[in-house]
Amino acid sequence: MLPYKTLQEAEAFLGRNLTFPETVWLNYSANKSDYFLYCHNILFLFLIFSVVPLPLVFMELSRSSGLDKFKIQPKVRLSSADIFRCYKDVMSMFFFVVGPLQLVSYPSIKMIGIRTSLPLPSGWEILMQLAVYFMVEDFTNYWIHRFLHCKWGYEKIHRVHHEYTAPIGFAAPYAHWAEILILGIPSFLGPAMAPGHIITFWLWIALRQIEAIDTHSGYDFPWSPTKYIPFYGGADHHDYHHYVGGQSQSNFASVFTYCDYIYGTDKGYRYQKKLLAKLKEDLKSNGQQNGVSYQNLTQDLKSD
Repeated sequence: MLPYKTLQEAEAFLGRNLTFPETVWLNYSANKSDYFLYCHNILFLFLIFSVVPLPLVFMELSRSSGLDKFKIQPKVRLSSADIFRCYKDVMSMFFFVVGPLQLVSYPSIKMIGIRTSLPLPSGWEILMQLAVYFMVEDFTNYWIHRFLHCKWGYEKIHRVHHEYTAPIGFAAPYAHWAEILILGIPSFLGPAMAPGHIITFWLWIALRQIEAIDTHSGYDFPWSPTKYIPFYGGADHHDYHHYVGGQSQSNFASVFTYCDYIYGTDKGYRYQKKLLAKLKEDLKSNGQQNGVSYQNLTQDLKSD
């Protein structure tokens, strides 16, 4: 809870006038406990898990030719019942694992120094802290993910997440309860190393889950703004990991591709991309010579 209740008290404490965002934050948070503010994460996660994948669901069910060409595994079709079952299982895990975990993890957030007070962080401060969080999470998640693909880790825990060999948005948080707990560690390490404001922490949790939904979308859109993020893996990179399945040793990274490149765990993926590019080029020239539709040929190629 903020140590001041009024605008005048806050300005006297800071020794300056409050900015408009700070005034909004003061009016909203002045009479709310830090614990209540932290628990906003539960609402944010529920909305993200429920709402963000919906456009992908509509695309999956409509299967229009205009969007189907961006589907990474176009021959795989999920029914509305399959999609609803996935969402129902995710919500069960949310109410029995994710939600309670958020409720009891508040002391650790206070311990590492996440604050709710004024002044609010600048845009640059938020951006730099989020960059640190993503880099730390990506590196630690990479190694934990590799561990989960050993024989014991896969058979006992991680195989649940790999039930979807052609992932969909709702399948991003679809996992064994133990995996949810284990992969909470990388998400916590960044804020522990560079603690910031609760607003930055909210943004971090929200953006990380939205990114996970994007990489599990099953669609590779050429106009996606993530194409401009250096070393960003995206749906195509992670979809290969699910497609290979089982105790795959390919494409473990959660966000970026540099770990897979450095440690040589993207060789199969890069070989497939090189092979597909060559085959597409051959199909294009052969298809044009024989009057065959190049688009139809490449759609078949993507699925095989």
